[in-house]
Amino acid sequence: MKHLKVEGHSHLYRDPKTNSIINKNSSQYAEYMSKKTLKKEENQKLQNLETDVANMKSDIFEIKTLLRSLANDGS
Repeated sequence: MKHLKVEGHSHLYRDPKTNSIINKNSSQYAEYMSKKTLKKEENQKLQNLETDVANMKSDIFEIKTLLRSLANDGS
């Protein structure tokens, strides 16, 4: 089925079957995909940082517990 040109937009087409708009500008698509990949990488970095902080909090709690135990044994 042929796509219909969207009036006033040289790179936009409408799929008559689904009524969806299709952008056939490959440079805009490449830019979109690049931004999407960058956003995914940023989200992964943030997730890694959150995991690292949680691990450090757990480690600090364990160290504090051990220090309290040592302090109580020495009294």
